[in-house]
Amino acid sequence: MEKLKGVLYVLVGAASYGVLATFVKKANLEGFSTSGLNTLQYLIGFIGVALLALLNKKNSTVINSKENKNSKLKLVLFGTAAGLTSYFYYLSLNYIPVSVAIIFLMQAIWMGVVLEMILSKKVDKLKLFGSLLVIVGTLFAVNVFNESKAIDPTGFILGVMASMCYTATLYASNTVAVNLHNMVRSKYLVLGGLLIVLLIWNTDLLTEFNYASLSFWKYGLFLGFFGAVLPPIAFNKGFPITGIGLGSILTSLEIPVSILTASIILGEEIKGVQWLGVFIIIISVAVINYKSILNDIKNTTNQSASA
Repeated sequence: MEKLKGVLYVLVGAASYGVLATFVKKANLEGFSTSGLNTLQYLIGFIGVALLALLNKKNSTVINSKENKNSKLKLVLFGTAAGLTSYFYYLSLNYIPVSVAIIFLMQAIWMGVVLEMILSKKVDKLKLFGSLLVIVGTLFAVNVFNESKAIDPTGFILGVMASMCYTATLYASNTVAVNLHNMVRSKYLVLGGLLIVLLIWNTDLLTEFNYASLSFWKYGLFLGFFGAVLPPIAFNKGFPITGIGLGSILTSLEIPVSILTASIILGEEIKGVQWLGVFIIIISVAVINYKSILNDIKNTTNQSASA
């Protein structure tokens, strides 16, 4: 039962991220600017996680003030990567369909493997093979073989930039300042995202922030909750139960959720060959995390035996 709860938490987090792009694009079509939506997402998200961190203050780990200050500063700096991820990702939606943008974003799968190999100075052949599978799956998922439908180069560049920033975000989520309470970590990561989007959009917010529009605030609340509040809570609760291997596979649900919502809400046409590409990408995640999955199974078996 506990394992099932962990799986559900991770699935909820992945699904939350998966619906964001569709609603950003829908809001754009209704006349709301990316700058206002992006800023409101992080503003509401920061307020939400800050309140939750305050409520969980008594559970926070106590560390010396110097280490505390350095840890928080690192989180804010890496949080800018999260802000830049949404910035590039949402801008790419002006040039490419949601179903293509999510595939570019998830190139962070193989980019993360490359980053891990660079940092560890070790080459894992199985992970390298899985990374190649991601690229093969991407070719199908974006329907690159359809010569009549070329990918906009601007959208491509923005999508790749989003995936690079997403790679840094995932790295920070798993390695930076892990000695702090999860809600405190989330607060400073979201703060970093808020600061960078405010810096990027600056004067645009004076003319494109729709203060008086109720629909604008509804979109902001939706993006803030599903983009900055719910996912970190769900992942922080779920990953310790599922383990990194299974958890990583479950997070790839973000891809089909994003594509399905774009198809249902925006009417984007999805070809069978694209679903084949999505399937290949999900399989590649399983290949990359094969060893972690085996370790998770082994640890679960040992815990059951000792109990």
